[in-house]
Amino acid sequence: MQRLPVLFPVALGCYEYLHDTELPVGTFVRATLGRKKLLGIVWDKKFNNPFPQDKLKSISEVLPLPPLPSKTIRFINWVAGYTMNPVGSILKMALHPEIEKVSKKPLVFLPPNPDFSDISFSPAQNKAVKQLLALKDFQVALLDGVTGSGKTEVYFEAIAHALQTNKQVLVLLPEIILTTAWLSRFEKRFGVAPALWHSSITPKTRRDTWEAVRSGTAQVVVGARSALFLPFKDLGLIVVDEEHDASFKQEDGVLYNARDMAIVRAYQAPCPIILASATPSLETYCNAVDGRYQHIHLPERFAGATLPEIELVDMRQKEKGPIKFISPQLKNALQEKMAAHEQSLLFINRRGYAPLVLCRSCGTRLQCPHCSAWLTEHKQAGIIQCHHCGYTQKRPTECPCCHEKETLVSCGPGVERVAEEVLSLFPKARIAEITSDTLNSPQQFEDLLNRIQNGMIDILIGTQMLAKGHHFPNLTLVGVIDADMGLAGGDLRAGERTFQLLNQVMGRAGREAKKGLALLQTYAPDNLILKALQENNRNAFLSEEMTARKLLKMPPYGKLVGLIISSKNNALAYQTAKTIAQKAPFIKGFEVLGPVVAPIAKLRDKHRYRLLIKSDKTLKIQNILQKWLNQVKIPSVVDVRIDIDPYSFF
Repeated sequence: MQRLPVLFPVALGCYEYLHDTELPVGTFVRATLGRKKLLGIVWDKKFNNPFPQDKLKSISEVLPLPPLPSKTIRFINWVAGYTMNPVGSILKMALHPEIEKVSKKPLVFLPPNPDFSDISFSPAQNKAVKQLLALKDFQVALLDGVTGSGKTEVYFEAIAHALQTNKQVLVLLPEIILTTAWLSRFEKRFGVAPALWHSSITPKTRRDTWEAVRSGTAQVVVGARSALFLPFKDLGLIVVDEEHDASFKQEDGVLYNARDMAIVRAYQAPCPIILASATPSLETYCNAVDGRYQHIHLPERFAGATLPEIELVDMRQKEKGPIKFISPQLKNALQEKMAAHEQSLLFINRRGYAPLVLCRSCGTRLQCPHCSAWLTEHKQAGIIQCHHCGYTQKRPTECPCCHEKETLVSCGPGVERVAEEVLSLFPKARIAEITSDTLNSPQQFEDLLNRIQNGMIDILIGTQMLAKGHHFPNLTLVGVIDADMGLAGGDLRAGERTFQLLNQVMGRAGREAKKGLALLQTYAPDNLILKALQENNRNAFLSEEMTARKLLKMPPYGKLVGLIISSKNNALAYQTAKTIAQKAPFIKGFEVLGPVVAPIAKLRDKHRYRLLIKSDKTLKIQNILQKWLNQVKIPSVVDVRIDIDPYSFF
């Protein structure tokens, strides 16, 4: 009997099983784990302390499925080691629940035609295309172009080149629901649609796509984070579009940054990887400046279009009277654009009607019973909701504390409230609200885009969904309602994220012949970040940010790790966090901060504490963490999560 390691798609490591013959690594099997028979895979693990053979169970069944590719197995092992998660948790992301089922009529993925259409490029674009086509084996290129410079069409040529050499291509996009326009451009260039991979596709499509990727018949895959774990037969190019986007960091389950893992996947392939952005992340920009990544620049908009004029509107000068969220300057600009039959966009990164409801009699703020967060009012639905755990209730008619009636007031603006004010100013305006509450599917988004393209909308009002890569030819005005909203809180990346987001949303204006205008309403008009935006001086902002990070030894000049300790038992969570901190090792270049109460102190009924580890980049942080945490006995009711390279600090 052969002893074989088997890995299951659950949050565990490998277990040994017996079989009468040796099975290749990657073979799909079925075996008993606990009281259940589960699908598993013969893995490549070696056991230092083998279990007695007479106590091992036997593999129940060898499944007639092609083996999982060795490169996929290697990638899964690497991600597990880097993120410090059980390898079974990573395998779960690489498989799908119905992998054993065979479709009676599987989807047919037509091969994209690299010669389907030709595009006229500017001299700068032609230069960028030549640079991308020269990439070989593993190389990282930053495609750094201003909004509207034609980055997508440029990297399409790199995709065409990979297809001509019979290689597969993976394109990662931050939010698949927003990709309708991107897919149309792809089909126009290559004649067919690519294969899609995201959480909203049907089980049958998921099964057929997975198999087509493994067999190589799906040549171009466009997907969200999880597409990284597909079993590519022969990967020849990876593209990460909007590489700076926070959506690439998974904050639930396995904590990982898909952009960073995509670079590892490209290294292991090996194949080139293109990181595309108008506002590169500081990590990517530093690597390009230091020569580790090739820096390909598109400094101008396509077809002679110019960047919008940017003005800061000082909201401190408001007149006395009822609170208005649209300044006189923005009101006049909206009026002018409507008269000229041009479109406008109003941006506020808050869903709902108001972020806070309080009682003006006793001062009570309506809070989520499961989280330390205020409840957001959604006036159209008549509810108040927690945007962290999803808790929802009807908006009360009286204060739950003092029971006074008609004393609850809405504080601050959200998308719905801005839309209400717009309609009060322009009753005949045709408006559209764009948030995750109003758009639930790619089809809804496509229908809305068609209405915008056909001139059926005058004013768009929405959240960051509007900031990502959309091209509205007749949109000439962008108004940002609360430009300094994201600057508060002391977050390491607050300034960087604000700069990126506002730069992206302003880039929706004036993308064709008509000149664009962006008005940033702010209570801090002297803020250096807003000044840099106004002066279109991205490099000055990045230089200042790099200097500050270097001084503090923060990423990309140092390493950060977050430890999140949580439990329904508050005292036990704090005591565990304190014990972990007390057993921290004393190593040069390794500093432990905390524990402190997390900014969101309670989430889904669990009390939360955080430790932050700062370390030199030269240290093998995972090894240090493993030895450290092995010294601490963690109670079963306490959860300790490790966040390597944290992006947010809630």
